[in-house]
Amino acid sequence: MKEMLAATGNWGKLLEIRNFLSEFIENIRPASDFPGFPEVIEDGETFEQNALKKARAGVLHTGLPALADDSGLVVDALDGRPGVLSARFAGEKGGDAANNAKLLSELASVAAERRTAAFVCAMAFVTPEGEERIFTGRIGGKILFEPIGGKGFGYDPLFLPDGFDRTMAELEIEEKNRISHRGEALDAFREFLSGKESLADEN
Repeated sequence: MKEMLAATGNWGKLLEIRNFLSEFIENIRPASDFPGFPEVIEDGETFEQNALKKARAGVLHTGLPALADDSGLVVDALDGRPGVLSARFAGEKGGDAANNAKLLSELASVAAERRTAAFVCAMAFVTPEGEERIFTGRIGGKILFEPIGGKGFGYDPLFLPDGFDRTMAELEIEEKNRISHRGEALDAFREFLSGKESLADEN
C-alpha cells in the first residue's frame, strides 16, 4: 500500500503505527496533513464503535484508506471505568496529568491486590471502497500508587504490565510495541496486510 491515513492527532500513537507498519505502507499520513480535518465526537458505547466512526470520517475527508483506533484503560475496581472515556476522564481538556491524578484519587482506598486493570484497543481499517475491518488487543496489569517513568503517554506511568517490573512508561518503544494492546491490534492488522500482499502476488 502506497499511502494511508492514520486518523489520529496523537503523535505517540502515530509513532507506534509507523514503527509497526513501515514495511507495508510507504507513507502513513497524520490527520494534521489535511486542513479542516473533522473533529469526531467519540460518543460510541464501545471502543469498536468509536474507532469505526473515526476511520469512516477519515476516508470521507481524505479519500485515503484510514486506520483509526480507540483505546483506553479498564479498571476492575471502578467497574470498567474510565473505559471509552479514558482520554476525557478528567474532562474534555483535562490532559494526561489530570486523568492520572483523577485515577489515583478514585483508587486511593483500593488495596494493591485489587488494583487490577487492562489496556484495551480496537483498531478500525476502512477503505474508500467500503471495506471495514476491526482488530483488537488487550494487555493486563495493575495500577500503581504513583507514576513512574518518562516515556509513553496517557496512563502509561501508572500501569505495570503483568510479568514486568517496569511500567509502560519505562519501556522502550520496541519493548512496548511487542506487548501493548495497540501493538497486539497492529500485529493483527499487519498480518491482514501481509495476506493481502500474498493474494496480490498470486494474481
